[in-house]
Amino acid sequence: MGVLDGKVALVTGAARGQGRSHVLRMAAEGADIIATDLCAQIASVPYPMSTAADLAMTAEAVESMGRRVMPRIVDVRDALEMQRTVVEAASELGSLDIVVANAGIATVGATNPDPARAFGDTIDVNLIGTWNTIAAAAPAMREGGRGGAIVLISSTQGLKGVGGDGSPGITAYTAAKHGVVGVMRSCAHWLAQDGIRVNSLHPTGVETPMITNQAVSEWFASTPEAAEATRSLLPVSLLQPEDVSDALLWLVSDQAKYVTGVALPVDAGLAAR
Repeated sequence: MGVLDGKVALVTGAARGQGRSHVLRMAAEGADIIATDLCAQIASVPYPMSTAADLAMTAEAVESMGRRVMPRIVDVRDALEMQRTVVEAASELGSLDIVVANAGIATVGATNPDPARAFGDTIDVNLIGTWNTIAAAAPAMREGGRGGAIVLISSTQGLKGVGGDGSPGITAYTAAKHGVVGVMRSCAHWLAQDGIRVNSLHPTGVETPMITNQAVSEWFASTPEAAEATRSLLPVSLLQPEDVSDALLWLVSDQAKYVTGVALPVDAGLAAR
């Protein structure tokens, strides 16, 4: 038996990276999955974003575990489309118990960026998209009457904001990830009466395409003070997505049934520096 048997989980940004890891970890523990992703490029993002083929691979991996999965291409910036997707998927799967607002982008290291677009796109996906996800999912969770858990994937940049260089990419990313903490704390109060827990998760750098790409590598090389500021206490440079998924599983399981309103670092000690 899995610790999430009988649960249905929604994960945004599920096509690859942390999102795929979170999906597979929860499916392995018995959850059925609603997996969403944009599966398209945003012009201000300097690395290749996920594709429909990536999302299909995630869905196939879930199905191979014998779990139900509904992959959907949807933009978290589109509030109405998120609402339609959640209503349809939750109705078909019978409930919605877990939400992981994971979708995110970084425009750090973009060549000749349009500052306004880089800043706006980052806020729109990482912060407004997080709110749109909660706003779409909360009614179904409340109507289900089974409580549940919402986890917002933030960052150590949502706790410390280190390594800023005044560029729109890193400034917007830090602002959005701090904003996610405010959304989490507000929603933890709002949804507590329904038995729905809301927490945020704050990883340091994770080995995914958002971090391991030429644009970010060149940015760190040209901004050594940022590299030093984001160094962890433990001797590890990057986490694996599965390291974050381990903490996520605990937060959404009944083992954390009295944990809400918490900003949990998974950062090898970076926040303690």
